[in-house]
Amino acid sequence: MALYSKNDNELHHSESSADNIYQLDGRVPLATAIPFGLQHVLAMFTANITPIILIAGVAKYRGQSFAPTDTALLIQAAMLVAGIGTLIQLYPVLHRIGARLPIVMGMSFTFLAPAITLAERDYGLLVGASIVGGCLEGVLGLSARYWRRYISPIVSACVVIAIGISLIGAAMTSFVGGNAQDAGSWPHLAVATITLLSCLLFYRFVKGTWRHLYVLFGLAVGYITALVFSLCGISNMIDPATIRSTINELGIISLPHICHFTPQFEWGAIISIALVSLVSAAETIGDTTAVCQGGLKRDITEQEISGSLSCDGFMSAVSAGIFGCTPITSFSQNVGLVTMTKVVNRFTIMCGTSVLILAGLFPPIGALLSTIPPCVLGGCTVIMFGAIIVAGLEMASKCGFGHHATQILAISLCVGIGSTQSPALFSQAPELVSDIFAKNPVAGVFVTALLLSWLIPKDSEEE
Repeated sequence: MALYSKNDNELHHSESSADNIYQLDGRVPLATAIPFGLQHVLAMFTANITPIILIAGVAKYRGQSFAPTDTALLIQAAMLVAGIGTLIQLYPVLHRIGARLPIVMGMSFTFLAPAITLAERDYGLLVGASIVGGCLEGVLGLSARYWRRYISPIVSACVVIAIGISLIGAAMTSFVGGNAQDAGSWPHLAVATITLLSCLLFYRFVKGTWRHLYVLFGLAVGYITALVFSLCGISNMIDPATIRSTINELGIISLPHICHFTPQFEWGAIISIALVSLVSAAETIGDTTAVCQGGLKRDITEQEISGSLSCDGFMSAVSAGIFGCTPITSFSQNVGLVTMTKVVNRFTIMCGTSVLILAGLFPPIGALLSTIPPCVLGGCTVIMFGAIIVAGLEMASKCGFGHHATQILAISLCVGIGSTQSPALFSQAPELVSDIFAKNPVAGVFVTALLLSWLIPKDSEEE
């Protein structure tokens, strides 16, 4: 019977079916795979290039500030690197590097504070430190079997909840218009609300598989609404000149500049990025666990943790050393999307990833996607980021709510998140410690939960 079920399952996967989008493997018709995959790309596109834009705005290289063309080249490389990293997570290299899971990669916000500090001095310092920090995380991933047992399920649950909570502010900032001068004005709020309502109504009234395209539908409706507002002079959310200027600078087709920045190695810079790489590793473990729990409805395996971390690390080294970008990591936006839609098919995500790679080779595509207003993304991300919190709570519930789990959950969330709300807490601490814990609740939650999991004894019924 078991043999028959296996063969029957393999036969099902070998046949092209729209229902396979809910299976990790299996063939999906392109007419279905492309829109569902594109939904994943649109959910993270702006967030992927935002760290690069912020860092390039203050960066210097050999004493010279970045020119607009330098920034455009980095944005182009960021899209290409994100696409390559996602492909490796979907289809591992050497069966070791990559998780074989629907994980979408992108430029990491976790490194933003130390990256800006180093880039202001010299961008080569950031490149060199990122190479070393990435290799460190990659080796950490390959050696996961030696330390995996020390991270209990309740620690992973705490990290996932912290990731979701840490993103709430970003979701609401986007909802009101991001960094626009008129953020919070009624046009931004109207577009965000229309986007959110479009997502909810589409999911409510559309039946079958296609209902899970509600985020893509909401993005489309929101973008059209924002475009109408801009054309009518109500707001300047979308600026078509952005696309024209990018074409003028880079042309229609442009290959990335390889090894454009010479790395510099300095111990202080290396230590700061290496420590943040450990925080990024904790986030990746949380994201990967949430994908397995929320999308595949099973526990994560040691091999998947190892593969996701090794890809995260080594691709960060490649991102910096070869393409001149910042470290990359798994994107929580897409974890929330997987949790909400249950679309986990690797081929489908690969179809969306091809858009990222094309955007890296054809600058006008990236320029077009980069004009999606923050308020449109905010209307979608309030759903997806909330789904991450729910996924973490579901993970915590599976651990039970005995004394051991409850104390870890309560104390780690209070200390880790609360430490980011009290500036005076780290006022006397070294700047490196402040950069890691004062602005990143995930770091504080992870360290606190990990220590408590070792210190607080389990009740007899929890053993």
